[in-house]
Parts: sequence; C-alpha cells; structure tokens
Amino acid sequence: MAPSLEEPEPVQDVLNNPLKARPQLVAPEPEHCPGPESERAGQADSCAGCPNQAICASAPKGPDPDVPAIAARLAGVRHKLLVLSGKGGVGKSTFTCLLAHAFASDEARTVGVMDADICGPSIPKMMGVEAETVHVSAGGWEPVWVADNLGVMSVQFMLPGRDDAVIWRGPKKNGLIKQFLKEVEWGAMDFLLVDTPPGTSDEHLSVNSFLKESGIDGAVMVTTPQEVSLLDVRKEIDFCRKAGIRVLGLVENMSGFVCPKCTHESQIFRATTGGGAALAKEMGIPFLGEVPLDPRIGMACDYGESFFDHYPDSPACEALKGVVRGLARELGLDAEQVMPDD
Repeated sequence: MAPSLEEPEPVQDVLNNPLKARPQLVAPEPEHCPGPESERAGQADSCAGCPNQAICASAPKGPDPDVPAIAARLAGVRHKLLVLSGKGGVGKSTFTCLLAHAFASDEARTVGVMDADICGPSIPKMMGVEAETVHVSAGGWEPVWVADNLGVMSVQFMLPGRDDAVIWRGPKKNGLIKQFLKEVEWGAMDFLLVDTPPGTSDEHLSVNSFLKESGIDGAVMVTTPQEVSLLDVRKEIDFCRKAGIRVLGLVENMSGFVCPKCTHESQIFRATTGGGAALAKEMGIPFLGEVPLDPRIGMACDYGESFFDHYPDSPACEALKGVVRGLARELGLDAEQVMPDD
C-alpha cells in the first residue's frame, strides 16, 4: 500500500535554526512582525496589541525534534552527497543517475537516490521504475529497488498518474522531504545521492536543516560551459558556503558533442568565459572534470537503462569514470578501489 499524500506538518526552515511547526495565527502578521517562529515572537514592541501575541508567545521554539530521529534513521549511510546546480536544464538529474549507476557498478556497494525535486520528479523515469509504487513495511517506507544494490525514493511513486502535477507550497514540500529522510528504511548504504531542484530555496534549506546532525559529506556542482549557467552556479556555491556545506567539486556537463560513430567532439555550448574549469579556479573549489554530450545518454534515460553499463567504452563514460575517481579522492576514499581503471 502506498503512503498517504496528506499534508504533513509544516516546517519552517532557516539556515541555522530549523524550527517547529508554524503557529496558527488568528490575524494577519503586522508590518513589523518579528515572525511567529522568532525567539522574540510575542515579546517585541510591535507585538503589543496584536491579536496573535499570546499565540506567538506560547508557540514552541527551538530545533526541530525530528532532526535526531532523522540522524538515527540515516546512521547506516556512510556518505551523503547533494547534487546541485542552481540552474535548470544542465543535466543534474541525468548526472545523478549516471553517478548512481557508476557507484553501483560494484555489487558490494549499496547506493540510494533521493529525488528531492518534488515538482519535477524525473529520477524514476530515468531509472526505469516509473510505474512502481512505494510499499510500507514494519520498518517504514521501502525504497523502490532498481537493482539489488540501487534504491530510489521519489514523490512520483505516490502520484495517481504519471502526468499529475504536484501543486504544493513550500511547507508541504518540506514536510515530504522530511518524511523521505525520517520514514524511509534506507538501511546500510555506502552512498545516498540527493537530487535537488534548481535554486537555493525551500528544498535546499530543508535538506540542509534535516541532514545537519547526521552529516552531509558535501555537494557536487553541475554546470554547462556557458556563462548563463555559471552565473547561477556561483550563487549555489555561495549558498553552500553560507550553509556550511562542503563543495566537493564542480562537473562541467555537456562540455562538447561526441559523435557516436566517429567519436569526433564538437563544441556546441562554447565556453565564452572559460567554462567550468575557470569557475572552479576562480571560486577555489576542485574541478572534477568534463562530461561530453552523447545522444545515447538521453536515449538511455528515456528507456530507463544504464548508460554506464551499456556504453562503457564511450568518451562520456570514460569521462564519468574520471569524475567518480576525483570525487572519491575528495571523500578520502581509494579512487582505484571505487572506480578501477580498466
């Protein structure tokens, strides 16, 4: 039986202090309201005479009590990685799937993918499990298993139809992300990859707040070569620094087009300002490598197949292996053990 999609408890997320549920107010907030979740709620000068004063003053303050429960649930996950970009359309979800299949190529490793893109869940389609549903066991929600060592969780599994839109405000999206972390039986895993939507807003704040106690190893930035993409990635890097998230490295996706027949590479998205390598140097973060555009990657995602398994000798796959080795070194792992050089 699939879990209910009833609205979960709203969560107010801020960088440094995830708070409890927002109090139910009886009147609109006044112009100079310090905020119902503020430590000064009900006590500030602007609160005098406000119909909400007693409600705000008595509302619970302090950290979210579910954060320790999330830390306990994820205690068996060795490495937790965020995949970020700030920009839509750079192939972030595609890269997440490629990275998951690369890590899962060793059957001794267990890999999980959490689709935090609530309004645009594409991971199930790319993984070939779009028609599956989430099952509930005594231990919690069970991930949908793509393979024996590769599991996925996404809101897509809970929707009545594949074309149904998720029309939710921030608190409801944040509540579902909390449920994905608190209720899902992830078990013992080597890697948990969190695919995020573009931007630096609700979902990103929620993931950071909920995982802060359990520990985030870091974030992998994905960009394309052109400056319009790099502009948003700079903002995402700034978000990570303000949120205390380590940037493990930057990947330049679609760095060139590789012909499947002759393997000749053409620069489609020409780097007018130096591309990902120049940005990584400018921002002082590791540059993990360039992954060229291969039309077979799109086909593999459409059919829910592993490009990594089907085209191991392609230039894109070889580039991806280099990215995985670089990422392993940033995590303090043996790069050749994580991704052997054939």
